[in-house]
Formats: sequence, structure tokens, C-alpha cells
Amino acid sequence: MTGDQNRQDTAEDVKHMTADELQAIEETFDPEMRFRTLAWPMTLITAAILFLLSCYHFYTAGFGIPQATVHRGLHLGVTLLVVFLSFSAFGKKEIKPGILSPFGLPLIDWVLGIAGLMAALYVPWIYSDLAFRVGNPLPIDIIMGTILIVVLLEAVRRSMGWPLPVIALLFIAYAYFGKSMPGILVHPGASWSNIVNHLYLTSQGIYGTALGVIATYVFHFVLFGVMATRIGLGQLFIDVASALAGRYAGGPAKVSVLSSALLGSISGSSIANTVTTGALTIPAMIRIGYPRHFAAAVEAAASTGGQITPPVMGAVAFLMIEYLGLPLTTILTAALVPAFMHFFGVLVQVHLEARRLGLRGLSPEEIPNAWKVLKKGWLTVVPLLLLVAVLLSGRTPFAAAFWSITACIVVLIIQQVRASGIVDGLRGTAHGVWEGFILGAKQSLSVTAAAALVGVVIGVVTLTGVGFKIAYMVTSVAQDWAGSIHGLLAFLPFELMGVPTLTLLFTLMLTAIVCILMGCGIPTTANYIIMVAVAAPILGMLGVQPLVAHFFVFYYGVLADVTPPVAMAAYAGAGIAGANAFKAGNTAFRLSMGKALVPFVFAFQPALLLVTDNFTWTAFFLAFSGTVLGIWALAAAVSNWLFAQLYWYERIALVLAAILLVAPDLIATVVGLLLMAPIAARQLLLNKRAAAA
Repeated sequence: MTGDQNRQDTAEDVKHMTADELQAIEETFDPEMRFRTLAWPMTLITAAILFLLSCYHFYTAGFGIPQATVHRGLHLGVTLLVVFLSFSAFGKKEIKPGILSPFGLPLIDWVLGIAGLMAALYVPWIYSDLAFRVGNPLPIDIIMGTILIVVLLEAVRRSMGWPLPVIALLFIAYAYFGKSMPGILVHPGASWSNIVNHLYLTSQGIYGTALGVIATYVFHFVLFGVMATRIGLGQLFIDVASALAGRYAGGPAKVSVLSSALLGSISGSSIANTVTTGALTIPAMIRIGYPRHFAAAVEAAASTGGQITPPVMGAVAFLMIEYLGLPLTTILTAALVPAFMHFFGVLVQVHLEARRLGLRGLSPEEIPNAWKVLKKGWLTVVPLLLLVAVLLSGRTPFAAAFWSITACIVVLIIQQVRASGIVDGLRGTAHGVWEGFILGAKQSLSVTAAAALVGVVIGVVTLTGVGFKIAYMVTSVAQDWAGSIHGLLAFLPFELMGVPTLTLLFTLMLTAIVCILMGCGIPTTANYIIMVAVAAPILGMLGVQPLVAHFFVFYYGVLADVTPPVAMAAYAGAGIAGANAFKAGNTAFRLSMGKALVPFVFAFQPALLLVTDNFTWTAFFLAFSGTVLGIWALAAAVSNWLFAQLYWYERIALVLAAILLVAPDLIATVVGLLLMAPIAARQLLLNKRAAAA
């Protein structure tokens, strides 16, 4: 049987999934979406609370945010109440009303939800006296703080799973049992009263920066993403991507990469992006001949790029504003080139794979007309353009979110009135806003609970100083390894790398491993916040600029979404493709190699971020061109194809060339080019002969 027949047979059983099947896949791999089925009237009550929470944030974004502690406490309290209404304890979706389950909810859920609401609102309630209570808490303060910590642990367990609560408990235990810790980790220890005082009554714990950013910025942009998708912006992105890239070899895969890059500009959820665009692109990729696991991997790798794509970048862009004290425009500018490199790396590999397999593009009948798409849907782009314009004008991010959400509502009104007339159109608009505001608030529940619990981890770090102790241990290990390797290389007639450079290299490698491990089962936002407290100081001790250190830990946290054994985005794609999940995860990690390489490049050559200290265009172009060529060389090596099939020794040479090309050094770049050039020349000659034949 020929390869074409194989691909045809494979395509025959490809089916498009229904909305319910896609939702089931998203719930399977994304615990944040596993909402329970509520009985009447709890469905309406919960929906009303969620809608009012969105209305509150929409109003405060446009007309002023209350005092920080009040705003954070209100947001957290309502969120905790709804978490226990929306997420079941052990996966049971529906319970009949009874004495122990009022309105179809277990009594314990009511107790936990109301206790969380009261404990979260307690600090804002005593805010006027808080200055006199910090360091000298009353017994009631300790009780309420303990309740909030316990409720937070359970809320995050329900909405995200065990990893983050376990980490938080380990940090609390470390704070309490400090005297029993080994070696450099030992500290005097803290009483439970002191721990609760620090975590609950100060701005260094639960009510700290993490919760503040979620309540002040992130909620609004999650809501904007939902409303923008509701007016059709996501579908417009997919149609535009199909029109631009669909005709080329392996067209659906290139559509997947381009549409995920566009969709990522308004949505930062890897799994949601995988399901949204993968519902269309994965069956199309399989239909033209891509292996199932490869189709799933392409969509997953491209979708994880949404978290690093300006202007939203998930939530991390706004956290960086708070941590680094830099304007948002600086953060977004720094993110441009690394984001491009990620999508470029995926695009090169899908292109080479298409050439190797001899795959076609989409037929003219399958490709939408770009002009007709833009003519029909141009209005949906207005809110995004307005968002970018307001951000670049220097206004606050939440002001930009307010005006862009308002623009979404205006566009929705226009769409509904055009389709159904004034009366039915306004009714349809009201229904659309109702559903959009409810879904936006729903999608913020787990990230809010996680941010508050991460505040516990950050609080322990500031209370015990463990972050600097970990930094000292890591750099000490890296220095020992650097000294050993430098000694082994002493026979060379020249010095390949000095001890400081080797120390930084090993420190980056250790930090990257920790970030990926921490990212297994922990959302990117929570992972970033923890790693900023624990890992960023490690890089800072070696002279790495703060912006560079933050981007490094952020990128490797994102990489966890496509890194087995917990590659949730890849597993979601495999669910759509009907592929082996672990195989899809391994392939998605390989496709994301641009995201893995680039952080090392900008760590050694910060000019790649455009806005770092001592920036020069010469350094930027050297790093940029070397990285582009290095990614291409490495993609060819792992794909076994450049312009024709490679010999095994050519693949090894291309790997070495890639390493030299991404090294921010002119001599290394030249040597890498010299290694790559004869291979490319032979490949071009073979390709020309094949075409002539």
C-alpha cells in the first residue's frame, strides 16, 4: 500500500467533534473548566453572582478602583463563595436537594463558601485598625486568618488539583519547623500566630501583589477575551489565517500556527486555544496526511504561544508591571521577538515535515476569500485595535480593558440589530452580555484562588528568606560544575568558555529544569509568581538583568504545558486527534524548541529583548539572525529534511551548527554558518536534480 493510500485511509475516519465533545475534552484536561451541574434555583443564583462580579469589575475599570485591600478582599471573597458553588469536592456533578444538601449543594460546601467570603472580607472590614493589628494580632484575627488559609487550600484543590496546595503546605511547614531544617535551610522558625499575621494581615501574603494584579488587571482582560470571541474575533482570526497560509504545503498546519498566534493575542489559555482552533485545524491536518500525533502536537505547541503573545500575554504582562516597575509598553516590546521566534520555530518544522511527507495545501474551494472575510468581519477587529491604541497611549491597562469591552458590547449591538432588528437585536445583545459576563467571571475563579494561595508561598519566602538561601545553593552547585568542566577543557589550545560563563550556563539550566517541574500541573501565572520569588534572585546574583530573569522563568514555566509527563495542552490536542497522548506531548515539546532555545539566547545577549540596558542594533541583529538560522538548522536536524533527506552525520553537524549560531558571538556564528553551508548546498543540488527529473 502506498503512502498516499495510507493517508487517504487515515483521513476517512477523521470526524469533526461536536461542541459537547470538545467541551468534554477541555474539562478532562483543564481542571479549571470542570464546573458542576447545578440544580434549580442554584443555577440562576450562581449565574447572577458571576454576572454581578463582572459588572463590578467592568464598572471599577472605567470609573475607579476602590482602596486596594477593599478591592482585593471583595474580589477574593465573592470568588471563594462561587468556587464552592461551582466545583464539587470529588467530581460528583449533581446532588439532589435535601437536609444535608440545601438547593442541591452539600452543606459543607455552603459552610466553606460562606466562611471564605467572611474571612476574605474581614481584613477590609478592620482596615482602619489594621496598622495597629499587624505584628500584634487579636485572637479573632488568628481565627479568621486560619479559616481563610484552610478554605483557600481546598478551593484551589477543587479548581486546579493537588500540586499547588501541596507546595503551599510544604512552605507553611518550612516556616513553622524552621529549627528542624537541615544545613543552610535552618531558620529560627515562626509560631502559628506569626505565620498567620504575616500571611493574612500584611501585604506580603494573601492580599499581596499576585491577588492585586488578578483583581485589578487580569479579570478585565479575561472578560475582554471572552467578549471578543463572542463577537466573532476568534473566528475571524482562523479565517484570515486560512486565507493567508492555507494554500501552501501542509496548509492546515500553517493555518494552525498563524491562527493560534492571532488568537493568543486575546486569550492566554493553552488548553482553551488548543480546543478552539484545534477543532478545525487538527482534522484538516490529518485529512491531508499529517500523522495524528503530529497534528495534535502542532496545535498544542502553537496554542501555548498564546501565553507569550502581546498584548495580553495571559496575565504575566501585568504582573511584570508590578514586579519590575516598568511601563506596559516596555514589557510588550520585550516580548515581541521571543514570541516571533516561538511561532517561527513551529512554522519551520511543520513546513519541513510537509515537504518530507509530500503534503499538499488546501484546495481553492477550502480556502476562504481574504477580502470577503475582512469585509464581513472587520468590525470585530475594532475592540482589539482600540485596546492596543489605549495601551500605547499610556493609559492604565484596566482603562484599556474598559474601553475595549465597551467596544465589544457596541459591536455586539450592531451585529444583533443588523441580524434581527432593533427589539430582537437589543434582546439578543442583553443575552450575549449576560452569557459573556458569566463566562468571563467563571474563567477567573481558579486563577484568583491560585493567586491568593501563591500569596501564601510568597509570604513564607519573605518571612524566612528561603529564596536567597535557594539562590545561594544553586549558584554554588553551578560554580562547582563550572570549575570541573573548565578543568576538563584545559587541554584545549584556547579557552572555549570561562568559569563565569559556564556558571551562568549551568545556573540557567538548573533554573529551567525547576521552572518546568514547577509548571507540571500549576498554571503559568502561579508558576511565574513562585519562580520570581525563588528563581529570579538566583539569576540576579549572577548579574542577569531583572527583565531578562523574569522573561526566562516565565518562558520555561509556559513550556511545561507541552512537556511530558504533564503536557496538558498536548493531551487535549491528542484527545481531538485520537492520538497517543504521550507521543503527542513529546512531539509538541520538540516543536516548541524555539521557546526552549530563545531564553538562553537573550540571557547571554539581552539585546534580543530590544529594551534592555546597553542595547545596540549591532548586537540585536547578530543575535536575531543567528537565532533564526539556528532554529532552522535544528528544525532540519530533528525533521531529517532541509531541502532533501539528510545523512545521519549531516543531522549531527546541523545540531552543532545550531548551537553555534544561537551563541551570541560573531566567531561562533561564522563557524556555525561554515558548518551549515555545505550541507545546504548539497541539499539544494539534490532538490534541483529531483525537480528536473
